[in-house]
Amino acid sequence: MKSKIKKLLCMTMIGVLAIASMVGCGSANSSSGKVSAKGTNIYFSIPDVDDTFRAALSDAINQAAAESGATVTTEYCGNSTDEQLHMIEAAAASGQYNAIICRIVDISTALQMEIAAGDLPIVFVNNEPSSEYLKADKYIYAGSFEQDAGKFQAEYVWNKLGNPSSMNIVILEGEKGHAGAIGRTNAIKYFYRDNGVDANIVFMDHANWSDTEAYEKLDAFKLTNQSFDAIFCNNDTMALGAVKWLKDNGYDPSKYLVAGVDATADGCASIKAGDMYMTVLQDAQGQGVAAVNACAMLSKGQSISSIEGATDDLKYVLVPFVPVDASNVSEVQ
Repeated sequence: MKSKIKKLLCMTMIGVLAIASMVGCGSANSSSGKVSAKGTNIYFSIPDVDDTFRAALSDAINQAAAESGATVTTEYCGNSTDEQLHMIEAAAASGQYNAIICRIVDISTALQMEIAAGDLPIVFVNNEPSSEYLKADKYIYAGSFEQDAGKFQAEYVWNKLGNPSSMNIVILEGEKGHAGAIGRTNAIKYFYRDNGVDANIVFMDHANWSDTEAYEKLDAFKLTNQSFDAIFCNNDTMALGAVKWLKDNGYDPSKYLVAGVDATADGCASIKAGDMYMTVLQDAQGQGVAAVNACAMLSKGQSISSIEGATDDLKYVLVPFVPVDASNVSEVQ
């Protein structure tokens, strides 16, 4: 599995360089491998792991820590910003930790979390704060460039439909205010605008990463009696809900294209079955390694510059997204 993902990521290394320049950072560092994190005590704050990708990321962080000699203490704050703030404050005050990994509940509270952390560096994951709240070699983001996921979706679907000059699309977004939902959705819109495509959004709503909510939202959309060509989903779980809705309502998924993000096991299985059209690999394992590597360096007062994917402004460690369809899904699963 590791070698397959590495192969897919190698195919998109040019994209990594482009990503770095797009966030105003120049180029990405090309060194590779885990760094020693022996003696590093990491506090990991996360809302919960009831989302497929968050669960995979949490597992990956713990695995990367175990393999590199770090210790991770995980605490769940639910969906409460206040609880997360108090937990990080208490963790910093305890004197037990060298660094914090934070899957922030609300990206607008990044500054509050940094103040609560005191002198401890923070590695944000899975929900990217604005660059203005990041600081070189102190408060960084380890993850993927969200706009690439939406761009890959838009381009793949457009090509599959024969590059039409106009199309009707449905967009199912994740959690309101989540950087991934915002970045992926905006990228779809920008891709079509930049390519002169009249992409009419006939329905768009938040389905909160949930297959059941996706199904319910599409039931509401059906009442409008509008035609559509494709359904874009910010993650695979919602995409699977969309596929089920299509089938239950007599639509052929091979003609009404569904695109997801994450390349989960279920999402890839759906592609193999000919139901979902495509997904975008979000490499949980790679992000977990990146986060732990960053903690190891920052906890020692060292720069993240030697970590694979580190950008020149030293605010990001980027792990590429990779488009996945029937032609390469076997490389993922």
